[in-house]
Amino acid sequence: MKVRQLTFRLLQVYADVVRTGSITATANRLHLTQPTVSQQLKRLREIVGEPIVRQEDGRVVPTEVGQALYQLSQDLLSRADVFSQYLDEYNRGGRGHFSIGLVNTAQYVLPRLLGPFSQANPQVDVTVEIGNRQQMLNRFERHEDDIYVFSHPPSDDAVLAAPFLSNPLVVVGPTDCRWEGMEGLTMATLKNERFLLREPGSATRHTFDAWLYSAGIELRSTQQIASNEAIRLAVASGMGLAVLSRHVVADSPKGVQELPLQDFPLKSRWHFVVRRERRLPPAAYRFLSFVQGALAREFDEPEGEAAVAELLKALNQARPLSKPQ
Repeated sequence: MKVRQLTFRLLQVYADVVRTGSITATANRLHLTQPTVSQQLKRLREIVGEPIVRQEDGRVVPTEVGQALYQLSQDLLSRADVFSQYLDEYNRGGRGHFSIGLVNTAQYVLPRLLGPFSQANPQVDVTVEIGNRQQMLNRFERHEDDIYVFSHPPSDDAVLAAPFLSNPLVVVGPTDCRWEGMEGLTMATLKNERFLLREPGSATRHTFDAWLYSAGIELRSTQQIASNEAIRLAVASGMGLAVLSRHVVADSPKGVQELPLQDFPLKSRWHFVVRRERRLPPAAYRFLSFVQGALAREFDEPEGEAAVAELLKALNQARPLSKPQ
């Protein structure tokens, strides 16, 4: 048997002839001519090398070999249907996989988007990578992820960025510290206190250092700790003060409080970042579309909603074939 010469079309025609018992009925159902159907059966007979159908009481019925061929046809066509359904769901973004790289502070808010998305799309697999800004920049340069979240996007012509969510940076101290409720509190008042800082590769550190420089303020004592949670715990224990995302404080408020400093919070926004030339998986498009709808509804971020809409528009214009249907 010349198995490699079998085609899905030949098997489809043959399976329909066996089901209907009629060449005429198959020709009508498949919008073919009767001679075309007969020719397909003849071609199959040549490939198999044995009779595959016979006439019985005015019906076309399979021979013993034909019955085995019919079972093969059903199996292959059924598998093809399953794959077709999978491919349809994949192209709509309902199946598949994408990866997203987050800067550390974004881990406190992205689960509020990823969680509902995963519940609504249980057949989409999402890989999440977390690190400081420099680590995410390295992953970006190596093209390791589909979507990135930065508070300071890379400055690159290949970058498409959408500032989707505010990320205010606040000064925090331990509960019941002496500055609680103090009016007119400034950084100049606190500059002699120990500040617990993230590592230089952190976006929070970068933003705070830039603000200190612009304000002409030099801190007397600093200590570097490479984890937001470790900083929060250290502040709660009285080791010093810190600048953290307000989302970090809201997520883990125990033992720390936001201090009412003038000129704070420092304004910052998280950005979705995508490489302009990268072909996103349909599931990644589906996630961005999901976020677009959630930002105004769940986060009161109409500006973020508009920014994500513009990002999707730019991606679709660049690569219309990758847009989920």
